Amino acid sequence: MINRSAVLAAAIGTAIASALSAQASAPVAKLDRWEFLMPSGALMPTGAQHHAIRSASLSAAQLTYVVRPSIAITSQFGWARSRDIVAAGTPKLDVFTYDVGAELRTARAEAGKASGFMPFAGIGVGGRSYNYRKLEVDATHNLSAYGSVGGELRVRRVGVRLEARDYVSGFKPLAGQGVGRTGNDVVVMAGLRLISR
Repeated sequence: MINRSAVLAAAIGTAIASALSAQASAPVAKLDRWEFLMPSGALMPTGAQHHAIRSASLSAAQLTYVVRPSIAITSQFGWARSRDIVAAGTPKLDVFTYDVGAELRTARAEAGKASGFMPFAGIGVGGRSYNYRKLEVDATHNLSAYGSVGGELRVRRVGVRLEARDYVSGFKPLAGQGVGRTGNDVVVMAGLRLISR
């Protein structure tokens, strides 16, 4: 856990340095303020969480407001279709994630260039809900936070965005009594975006 945090911190630091260097040295194309993306990927529980819920496919919707070429505010709602592997019969479990965060980006592309790569790093906070799909058990709701790294490859007016997020969240017992704890999981997503300019 400590090693993964150190690697994530180093990656975020590298992205920040790249962003500041690139912004200072190159003009950028006209800015699109709003971005919308529907990425998909996987939720992969780690540590103690790995023994509580199963890895799952994830679908998400991201809405981003670009404040400046190097700074963006990103909100996301995600839905993972998992299973509780501790409970009898491994019942289906919906995992909902909703958060908002800030991204530090490099300049998207130099003016006049048809392609380019834009790395980014971010942090954010939000919530995580666990809900059994068919059992009469109340959903649990928890606070969460994440750190992210990724990049977008742009070729003309098509962008392919890849992102990895490391989430830390509260985890209350899904059924019955028990003490809440902190859980950890990794989300990896990819999405295709059409660019207006």
